Amino acid sequence: MDSKHYDTIIIGAGLSGIGMACRLVTEHPNKNFAILERRQKMGGTWDLFRYPGIRSDSDMASFGFDFKPWYSDKVLAEGTNIRNYVIETAKEFRFDEKVQYGFAIIKADWSDATQRWTLTARHEATGQEKLFSCAFLINCAGYYNFDQGYRPHFEGEESFKGQIVHPQFWPENIDYSGKRVIVIGSGATAITLVPSMADKAANVTMLQRSPSYIMSVPSVDKISMMLNRILPKKWVFDFARKRNILLQRGLYLACRKWPNMMRKRLLSHVQKQVGPNVDMRHFSPQYNPWEQRLCAAPDGDFFTALRSGKANIVTDHIECFTEKGIRLKSGQHLDADVIVTATGLEMQLMGGMAFSVNGAQVNVPERMIYKGIMIEGLPNYGWIFGYTNAPWTLKADIGGRYLCNLFSHMQKNGYAVAKAIDTANNNTGVSMIEGFAPGYMARATARMPRQGKAGPWQVTMHYGKDKKILTEDAIEDGILQFTSAHQSAKQVVEDLKAIA
Repeated sequence: MDSKHYDTIIIGAGLSGIGMACRLVTEHPNKNFAILERRQKMGGTWDLFRYPGIRSDSDMASFGFDFKPWYSDKVLAEGTNIRNYVIETAKEFRFDEKVQYGFAIIKADWSDATQRWTLTARHEATGQEKLFSCAFLINCAGYYNFDQGYRPHFEGEESFKGQIVHPQFWPENIDYSGKRVIVIGSGATAITLVPSMADKAANVTMLQRSPSYIMSVPSVDKISMMLNRILPKKWVFDFARKRNILLQRGLYLACRKWPNMMRKRLLSHVQKQVGPNVDMRHFSPQYNPWEQRLCAAPDGDFFTALRSGKANIVTDHIECFTEKGIRLKSGQHLDADVIVTATGLEMQLMGGMAFSVNGAQVNVPERMIYKGIMIEGLPNYGWIFGYTNAPWTLKADIGGRYLCNLFSHMQKNGYAVAKAIDTANNNTGVSMIEGFAPGYMARATARMPRQGKAGPWQVTMHYGKDKKILTEDAIEDGILQFTSAHQSAKQVVEDLKAIA
C-alpha cells in the first residue's frame, strides 16, 4: 500500500482548511504539508449546497478571511461567489496543487514510537486504500455529514405523485416553473428557498411546526460604499470588519441578557415588514432570541414574497403525505407538485473517522476539548470548529493562528509532541454545544467532545475572549505537555523493558 509522509496534513479544502493552509504557508513556509479533500472540488460546504438562493448568513466583511479582504458592496454573498473566493485564495497563496481530492479518511492512528499519525484513506472513485503519515494532523472537515441530511420519514410519503427534494441534494435539472411548492421547515434554508423559488413557482408554502426569528438586513453596505469614495479600500474593509464583529456580538449579548425586550423588538421589526393584518403566531418562536441562530433576509426578500402573495406560511403538524400533497393534523390539505424537505442537517464528528493512540481506540466524545482547538489526550492534533453564534471563520482564523504559534514554540524548544492532559478531573460530562438549541445541534450533543469545569477546558463562543486565549496567552500553561524526540525514544525503550 502506497504511503507518503508530511510534516502536516490538513483534512478538508473548505473555508477552514484553506484558511489554515494560508496561515501555514505564511508563517511556516518550510513545512511540507498536504490537504486531503473527500470531494472532487474545493469549497467544502459551499461546493456541496447548490439549492436556489444559497448564500451566507453572515456579512462577508467578517465571514471572509482578514488576510484576504472581500471587496464587495453586497453584505451577504451567494454560495457560488464564496466557492470562487475559496479557490481564488488557494491560488493566490500558491498551494492549490497541494490538495488531493477524492480521499475519505477512514481512521487515524498515533504512534508514540514513531511520533506520527498514520491515516488510512480510501480513494472513493477507485476504492483503493492509501496510507498517509504526518507529524501533526489538523482536522478542518467541518461538522456536516455530507452523505446525508436530516430527513425524517413522513407517513404516506410513498404515495405522493410529485417530486420530493432535500436541499442538500438539489437536482440540477429540476424544473418547478408554474408548480405548487411546499417547503417543510422554518430555518435558514427555508427562509432562503421561499423567496428564491417564489418568482418561478405558481406559489410557495412554507410549512413549519414552529417559527424562527427572522431579521431583514441590508443587501448592500451603504456606509462602506460611501467611505470607498474617499478612503483606501483596505481601510474601509478593516473598519467594516471591526464594526460588524462588534454589532454581531452586541446583538447576541443583548438577546441573552434582555431576552424579553429583544423578543419584543424583533417581533416588532417583523410586524412592520408583514403588515398589521398578518397573524403573528406564524412569526413568534417558542424560544428566546439567539437560543438558535437568527435567520437573515436580505432587504427583507422573504417578507416581500409573502406580501406579494407568491408565498405564504402555514404553522401546523403533518399528519401524512397524500397523492396530491400533505394533510395536516388540523384537517387542512396542502396541494403540491414539489415538496422540499428543508428539515435540517445531520452532524458528523470530525469527518466520521476513527481514532486510536498506540493501537487503542479513542472515544473522542468522552474527551474534553482544550481551548476549543485540541482534544484531551490526542497528541499533535488540532480541530477547527467555528462559532455557532458568530461567523464561523472568526474562530477558524484564530484557531489557525494558535496552531502556527504552537508550531513555532515547539520548533524553538526542540519539542516533537504536544498533548493536552487533564490532571484535575475537570470533565463535567457536558457537551461542548450544550445550550445551543437548533435541531441539528441538539441531535448531536452526545457525539461532541465534553467541556470542563473551568479554564481552557470550556468553550466560550466569545470571539474577544478566545482571541486573547489563542493569540495572546502563553503556549505553556501547565496543561499542554510537551515531549522532545529524545524523551519519546527513551520512554519507548523503558516501556519495552517493562513489558519484557
